[in-house]
Amino acid sequence: MNSLLAFWSHALGAVAMAAVLLWQLRGWVAGPAQKLLLGGLLATATSAWLGGVMGGTMLAANAETARNLIWVAMLYVLSSAGEGGARQQGVALVYGAVALVLGAQTLVDSLAPLAPAADQLALDAAGIVLRTITAAGALILVHNLYGQSAAASRASMRLPMLGLAMLWVFDLNLYTLQALQLPLGQTLSDLKGVVVALAAPCFALTRPDSAAWRPKLSRAATFQSLSLLAICSYFAIMALIAAILRAETVDWLRNLAVLMLAAMTVALAVLLPSRRARSWTRVKIAKHFFEHRYDYRTEWLRFAATLGAGGTKEPLAARIVRAFADILEAPAGLLLAPDDTGRFTVAGTWHWDDRLPDAAVAGQGLDALWPLLGEGRVLELDAQRHRWGSSADLSLPLPEWLLAEENLWVGVPLVHGDQAVGLVLLTAPELRRPLDWEDFDLLRTAGRQAAASLAEAAAEQRLSEARRFDEFNRRFAFILHDVKNLVSQLTLIARNAERHAHNPEWRADMVATLKSSVGKMNELLTRLAPAASPQGRQPLQDVELRPLLASCVAAQRGRHDVRLLGNGGIEVIGEQSGLEQAIGHLLANAVDASPPAEPVSVRVTHSGGEARIEISDHGPGMDADFIATRLFAPFASTKQNGFGIGAYEARTLIHAMGGRLTVESRPGAGARFTITLPVSTAEAADISERLIA
Repeated sequence: MNSLLAFWSHALGAVAMAAVLLWQLRGWVAGPAQKLLLGGLLATATSAWLGGVMGGTMLAANAETARNLIWVAMLYVLSSAGEGGARQQGVALVYGAVALVLGAQTLVDSLAPLAPAADQLALDAAGIVLRTITAAGALILVHNLYGQSAAASRASMRLPMLGLAMLWVFDLNLYTLQALQLPLGQTLSDLKGVVVALAAPCFALTRPDSAAWRPKLSRAATFQSLSLLAICSYFAIMALIAAILRAETVDWLRNLAVLMLAAMTVALAVLLPSRRARSWTRVKIAKHFFEHRYDYRTEWLRFAATLGAGGTKEPLAARIVRAFADILEAPAGLLLAPDDTGRFTVAGTWHWDDRLPDAAVAGQGLDALWPLLGEGRVLELDAQRHRWGSSADLSLPLPEWLLAEENLWVGVPLVHGDQAVGLVLLTAPELRRPLDWEDFDLLRTAGRQAAASLAEAAAEQRLSEARRFDEFNRRFAFILHDVKNLVSQLTLIARNAERHAHNPEWRADMVATLKSSVGKMNELLTRLAPAASPQGRQPLQDVELRPLLASCVAAQRGRHDVRLLGNGGIEVIGEQSGLEQAIGHLLANAVDASPPAEPVSVRVTHSGGEARIEISDHGPGMDADFIATRLFAPFASTKQNGFGIGAYEARTLIHAMGGRLTVESRPGAGARFTITLPVSTAEAADISERLIA
């Protein structure tokens, strides 16, 4: 009964496919895909007929393999039909792997009848596993071809892809049941022809129009094909090895199976937990299996989404660094950019936990390099360190601290117009590799996009500050009006003083008026922050630090414990009142930020013809974004009644003396403000004499 059912089932499938073949010949179009379509129909009809009359023979098995090979070849032609036959190497690898499995299946089916009885069981098990791999791999190819094809071509491809899916889904279930040695497997084998007959109308309704069959695969589809095929192959090979180990085969085959099982287990155990191994695998796949290292559409969409994520609390500078780190899989990075005075500073960091050297915080050595960054040249720091870069790269004047930091890997200039507005420095990933032309092109293009975002943010910041100044000027105008009224009152008192000074009532009224005027002026002072004025600035002179610092410290010791450390008995070139005012602002801020039990220190050091005044506190600290955008911005204050002028005025005064004001701080680690001024000529000579002595 089963043999009769199998015969009529396969005969029905053969007749149905033959009828579809004759139907397609009526409107035949000469094209590679159309020829393979007709060949697939013929091979399917032949395979179905041989399965009915010669089921279980080598000829029937090879006919089924030929059928699968022709259909896979048609899918391969369709996948490479677009863009003048151009294809990704990864897609070709998937098809090559399926074709290799089909070749192995042909070899196993041909050797099985000739093998000794002891080996036939293992060969039969291997044949079933190979057919399972073929069905799974072919379904992956159908899914990716249809899912990644152009929308206009899906309508014409839907029915033939459905027909192929029906054939291979049935095969996958059939051979899985046979591998598990379940009785249902034989019943499904007898009904295989019915499934072929049901799939035949899908091919009959397919138009042989080659212009509509132009699917286009993306890189994501290729990775999906590779990953799914690798997973299916892994489990199929494991099943094959298990079947060999169960069978009574010769010792060398069993030993080979055990060796392969151990090797695959070790490879899987190394690849999955190791980030370096996964990175190495990704690099090798991208290098050897794809025409391009990057999927530019995916990278660009992710880059733009990271820069435009304005709803998050992450500052723009940190988002810029993270966007570049995502491209190169870098673990951390930072952004260097000039501030509003033209001095270079750390504008933002991302996952940067190490402390930078003082030269990096101050941006030393970047003055000569920065104009050259306008060309958009990406800095490959390893090429500079090991001197294997191009002559143009090796001629760049990189700062010594930049090369000394071994964990720094790549520098990406942010070029807006023809000027650099920032420099992103990235640390090396687990797998440190040389950069190639694709990396340079992508990073240069992304750098211009990030520079545009940074320049736009800077323009908005300047506009916001201009608005604050406008508001300040408006308030100042109102205050001047009130001051004018107070001056009028005081003028009237002065005019009447000579005539009415002897009158006790007038004197009492005068005292009341003066008290009122003083109260109003104090109120006005609380509404207006003191601003530094360029006019009336004293010329620079030698200033001894000891009495000046002692005065500033004494003014704060009533409020907090302030300690003066180091050698204060040196002279610097500056302006006494301005320096005292700047130190007073910074010291007051340090006292306000520090807990009552934590002292504030003022340390004086000197070296290289420069004196440094370090004011350190143990307060809550500041992040890089606050330092870059708000600390020295006018009218930006975190204090409830603060004016936001102190730090801005202190830096303005220090820069006017030819000095530098730098800050180093991290959240939870306090802050350290450093004033750097040149020592006086006499002091420098005295230091030199002491060193010689």
